[in-house]
Amino acid sequence: MALDDYRKKRDFTKSPEPAGDASPKRKKAGAPLFFCVQKHLASHLHYDLRLEWNGVLLSWAVPKGPSIDSRDKRLAMHVEDHPIEYGTFEGVIPEGYGAGIVMLWDVGTWEPEVDVDAAFRKGDLKFRLNGYKLKGSWVLVKTHGFGGAPNSWLLIKHKDDWSGPLDIAEFAPLSVKTPNADFAEILQGKTPDLWLNNPPAKTGDTGEVFKKIIERALTMTAPTKARKAAKKR
Repeated sequence: MALDDYRKKRDFTKSPEPAGDASPKRKKAGAPLFFCVQKHLASHLHYDLRLEWNGVLLSWAVPKGPSIDSRDKRLAMHVEDHPIEYGTFEGVIPEGYGAGIVMLWDVGTWEPEVDVDAAFRKGDLKFRLNGYKLKGSWVLVKTHGFGGAPNSWLLIKHKDDWSGPLDIAEFAPLSVKTPNADFAEILQGKTPDLWLNNPPAKTGDTGEVFKKIIERALTMTAPTKARKAAKKR
């Protein structure tokens, strides 16, 4: 089944991630196709590109995030299909696989520029995006394992009116679901103290990022807790 790998990796009694429909449904021919990019701070920061196809979200983890500079070739690791419902997920995974903070970084529709199934098998998928942050023509090219993993692809922006040298991840770092929210603000609404003693990443650069985010989220949460405590008196 399309989502078996996705479900095997997760404990839905602990994770807020959607389990997905038992029988994913394909859209009618010609209906708009959904895409999203989720910014995921887990053991390492990465971005997940997801394209709706045949009732699921084809998914690639992009460690450095998408680039709108056509000269860049961004590594994109093909991962398990995700349920359609995952496309609007934003929140905190408290433990287990993917533990960390998920931000809905971009969302919109996409249009294939080729036969998707044939292009996917060939490893040369051309498409157009119409999101808040990512637009225009792109390609995912499979590296076929040369010098890397068999699930290794490259995400490349084609040169068009929507390409340029701007660092889009740095220029537009915030959520498109929760207005102006960064990781700390997402965590602030999801009990930031759950990671005080056991953050998803404890050391290295990612560990330092988590430490700062947790500290900021706790500071943001403190006034709310104080007001609730005052009401109980």
